[in-house]
Amino acid sequence: MTADTAAAPAASRAGSEPRASARDGSSGRRGPARLRAGLAAVGLVPFAAYLLLFLVLPTVLAVGTGFFTRNGAFTWSNVSALWDPTVMLTFANSAGLSLLTAAIGAVVGAFVCYALLGLRPDSGVRTVVDAASGVLAQTGGVMLAFMFIATLGLRGVLTELLKSTFGIDLFAEGPWIYELPGLILPYLYFQIPLMVITFMPALEALKPQWAEANLTLGGTRASFWLRIGIPVLAPAFLASFLLLFANAFSSYATAAALASQGSQIVPLQIRAALTSETVLGRENLAGALALGMIVVVGIVMWLYSLVQRRAARWQA
Repeated sequence: MTADTAAAPAASRAGSEPRASARDGSSGRRGPARLRAGLAAVGLVPFAAYLLLFLVLPTVLAVGTGFFTRNGAFTWSNVSALWDPTVMLTFANSAGLSLLTAAIGAVVGAFVCYALLGLRPDSGVRTVVDAASGVLAQTGGVMLAFMFIATLGLRGVLTELLKSTFGIDLFAEGPWIYELPGLILPYLYFQIPLMVITFMPALEALKPQWAEANLTLGGTRASFWLRIGIPVLAPAFLASFLLLFANAFSSYATAAALASQGSQIVPLQIRAALTSETVLGRENLAGALALGMIVVVGIVMWLYSLVQRRAARWQA
């Protein structure tokens, strides 16, 4: 055996030792990484429990009751009530109200975002608008209904002021504020701020280089918005519009506090079904109505995710 051949196994062993130690080091690093991943998973347990108890379980119970009678027998009677003219009218009212407030909120909110675009992010006006939008977007329920009743109610401050000063009677045609038209202004109160929150990041994502390239090629400010700005922002605008629609369609507290009489929209129809023995001769109708709402909101949010995925390309 030559010296070279005798040294070869030794060299091979020597070369394998660093690789072995490297493997040991990598496995050692994987240990803490797995531990951190495990701790992170444990940290999600309270949130998962919250979702299970207050979202998943109530949804399953609400929808499940729509397929059973009070005695526990399976039935299609409750689900078939969704095609009843009265129920379909409430769905149409909810959809119309949601479409109207989402459209107005999206357009007005987009103009507010455009106005804020010319201000520095740390300016006083921008800070106040951002903070106010975050608060007003979450304002609703009894507090919001009381604000509008105290301001525009039958004996509201603004109602009495207009009547005594200018002779304008806001309720000459009836107490509209307590009916379906009266929900438009309160809904816009939180729809416009929500649009500002969701659409402003998309507007800020427009790159200044695009405007510079447009000017270099002989374009104008109008051509920039027509050929670049609006096409790029269209997916984000549509996504925000769908989010506003879902937000209005599922709102309950404000409508329940303001429109105390009647069941003009689906959430109020569900309340009526829960507080009465029978509605349209069917028991557990509330579960079927909840199923209809979940289907509508689910479709809207699915479309929102598709549009938002496309809009995210330009926000990277």
